[in-house]
Amino acid sequence: MKMKLNFNMLVEKELKLARKQHGKINSIHEGYAVILEEIDEVWDIVKKKNKERNFEDLLKELIQVGSMAQKMAEDVVIPKLF
Repeated sequence: MKMKLNFNMLVEKELKLARKQHGKINSIHEGYAVILEEIDEVWDIVKKKNKERNFEDLLKELIQVGSMAQKMAEDVVIPKLF
């Protein structure tokens, strides 16, 4: 029986790990660079032929994109708004 994965829970787990390992994102430029790096890793998988793609790796990268976007929003953007 396959376990149903919850993307938001996976992003939250990755975000906690990233905060522990790397601390805060300090600027919009740093956040953009981190997100771009993760998007580039997604793009590397997307460019592969379908039978060569590893969808587990793709999910891992998408989780990292989501967690870095949330991290940038929480560390840099939201504090500027409130």
